[in-house]
Amino acid sequence: MRPPSGIDPGSVWAQRLRQLERRLRTKEERIVVLETENAALHLKLAEYQGFARRSTNEVLQLYSAHGQQQKLQRSSVVTQLRGSIKRLKQDLKSLRSFALELSKDFQRQSKTYLYQVLTAVQEIQLQNEALQMFQIKAFDLEQSLQEVTERYEKEKQKRRALHNSLVELRGNIRVHCRIRPLLPFDTAAEHSISQDRQRSFSEKVAYAVDDETVLVKCSRPGHASINKTFQFERVYSASESQDAVFADVAPLLTSLLDGLLHCILHPETWRELNHRFTACTFDFASPERVPRYNVCIMAYGQTGSGKTYTMLGPQLEDNFAFSLEDELELGIIPRAAQEVFRLISEKPPGSYWVEVSVVEVYNNEIFDLLAKDSCGKVYGVKRDVVTTREGKNDVPLLTHETVENASEFLHLVNRGLQLRVRHPTLVHAHSSRSHLVVTLTITTIISEDNCGTSWEDEQTSQRLNKEVSCTFPQKMRDNKSTSSSRASSPAQLEATEKLKQVKTRLQLVDLAGSECVGMSGVTGAVLRETSFINRSLSALADVLGAIAEQRSHVPYRNSKLTRLLQDSIGGDAKLLVMLCISPDQKYLTESMQSLGFGTRARQVQRGQVKKKNFPVPSKAK
Repeated sequence: MRPPSGIDPGSVWAQRLRQLERRLRTKEERIVVLETENAALHLKLAEYQGFARRSTNEVLQLYSAHGQQQKLQRSSVVTQLRGSIKRLKQDLKSLRSFALELSKDFQRQSKTYLYQVLTAVQEIQLQNEALQMFQIKAFDLEQSLQEVTERYEKEKQKRRALHNSLVELRGNIRVHCRIRPLLPFDTAAEHSISQDRQRSFSEKVAYAVDDETVLVKCSRPGHASINKTFQFERVYSASESQDAVFADVAPLLTSLLDGLLHCILHPETWRELNHRFTACTFDFASPERVPRYNVCIMAYGQTGSGKTYTMLGPQLEDNFAFSLEDELELGIIPRAAQEVFRLISEKPPGSYWVEVSVVEVYNNEIFDLLAKDSCGKVYGVKRDVVTTREGKNDVPLLTHETVENASEFLHLVNRGLQLRVRHPTLVHAHSSRSHLVVTLTITTIISEDNCGTSWEDEQTSQRLNKEVSCTFPQKMRDNKSTSSSRASSPAQLEATEKLKQVKTRLQLVDLAGSECVGMSGVTGAVLRETSFINRSLSALADVLGAIAEQRSHVPYRNSKLTRLLQDSIGGDAKLLVMLCISPDQKYLTESMQSLGFGTRARQVQRGQVKKKNFPVPSKAK
């Protein structure tokens, strides 16, 4: 390589030589460093070789120790296995002996069980024979029971006829008297009575001599005591329970339904009844008309004499509803409802339905206690009583609620009681200021064509009644054409045109108590209430007096109460008056007034009860 022209070759080669020398020194330095690193690596290699030799020795030692350990373990496992085998042999020997004993026991027990099975088979055979004999006897008993049941049904029909005759013979207006016990509020009110009447407050002056006689000790200052007696159909002492009171009331309730069943009597039963009971007032052989009866039960007495307790039972002071918790203390109204629905339950399903109305007569005005406003809220609505073309008294637009059992009935009565007017007086803290009238109407539908027909048609008649009852969900309150349009077939349309509604009515009346203004200490509006109460009760006594004296004019229109109860007092209902009196000396005047009212009621002679009839065609020939 030639240097370019103009440059000194010597300097170029000198420079080149210096570069090469530097590079040589750098390589030599690199060689020294590498030799140093190589020496260090030889040292480490020597160390690692020594460590590898030591590790190899340790591994050999571990292998040797592991081999010895495995030898030891193999020897111990063998020993354990040998022990286990020995124990298993012992257990197997014991198991064989146990199995042998179990086999022997099984053989013994199998023989015993086999003997027991054979014995049981023999007993079963004997029981089967006895069962066959029992079945034969049961069949005979069923036939006998059927015959007895048929005789019982016939006797039950006869009993109904005798019962109605017995009630008629006892009198259409019956008067019972109940003497309540002395109560704590009798002595609590002593401070409010004038000085001339504060003598012998705790003295008992009214007694039940027997079941039909009341004895009253009448005495005045400076005069000898005079004993007066009053006779009634039944007298209850202070110790007699609500059950005893209702036991004499219950027979009247059978009259509500008994008359309605006569239309399905077998023709032979009519002739037999006529043959056996020719002295009765019924014409059994010619059942052209079938009787039915209304019933009215009325509680009369002074304030605090126990009328509401007798009619309803114990009342709750917070809302004045009567309590249903203690069945033994229930009064006539809840018990009568239970009895009526019990009697209905014995009849064909769907053949009867019941409607309820609750009214009060307050200040000579009639109020419907079941009426509701447009929002469904219950409130008392004033109603009026009118006389129909047939001469009967009716309350237009009165609310009638349909009930299916006693619980629904009692719920409605309790609902009406919430609106009944009450005010405290010195005689009674929760005195009723209105007359309560609870009416229970029982309705049935019969066909005019199937009454008095052959005995084979009875089931057809009952089935028709049941079908038609289901066809009238509004309980026949609509007119005949509307009801007929609900029939589902031409046969039902024809049947509904031949139906007839038959109604019977039970009235339960809790009259407001008569009271002396001086003793009750009432003023203002309550005094006005007392005046109306006493006037209405006086009008009731005047009506009974006019009927007893057989006057040509009976003053029913003097009071809304007497107009409302006209059909029960002078009409064709069986009336039971329950007199309630206090035995305390300070109520002697009021007790005598109540007993006098009952005596006048007993003197009413209405003759035999007027029968409400519906036609029954003669037997089809």
